[in-house]
Amino acid sequence: MRSADWYFDFISPFAYFASLRLEELSSKLQLQTHPILFAGLLNHWGQKGPAEIAGKRAWTYRWCVWHAQQHNIPFKAPASHPFNPVPYLRLALATGCAPAALHTIFEAIWTTGADATDPLLVADLAARLQVDPARLAQQDLKDALRSETDRAIARGVFGVPTLAIGEELFWGADAIDFALAYAADPALLENAEMRRVKTLPVGVARKQL
Repeated sequence: MRSADWYFDFISPFAYFASLRLEELSSKLQLQTHPILFAGLLNHWGQKGPAEIAGKRAWTYRWCVWHAQQHNIPFKAPASHPFNPVPYLRLALATGCAPAALHTIFEAIWTTGADATDPLLVADLAARLQVDPARLAQQDLKDALRSETDRAIARGVFGVPTLAIGEELFWGADAIDFALAYAADPALLENAEMRRVKTLPVGVARKQL
């Protein structure tokens, strides 16, 4: 069984959708989960998040509603978005990223319409997960989240969720089947067209503002 790393941030509805397949992934891969700060990735790579582009923001939320309805997935966006995910990421770390804990946090944020900016939601989740809320302000958790994010960036991770298998990165909730196909047959990425597009020349580069 191949080892794999799953990078996520609770701020992402796509990470929520992907999290619903963690049990399946764990049955096929030796999976380690890593909470990281999506904003740290955006800052490093010089990108904007989907919620920072007005048209893309509205389209993303509506697509998520449609996708959830099509697949009978419980989904209700939080009262406002984006929100500061740091307390939730630290809470995940405080639980050792136990699968049940991740599910509980994702569910609270993405199926109830709750206000994710409300400290009472963090406190309630901490109580449910048997974590002292004061623990979330301790330096070791701050350092751990920073380290997880830095290591993800060093590995080339540019978005969430990302499933990493060896040197290969599979970005997005819709990349899971691609990742599993690769895990079963690494030669998948070795055919002529896969090799060609990996190093496809840049035809024109947009001027950076």
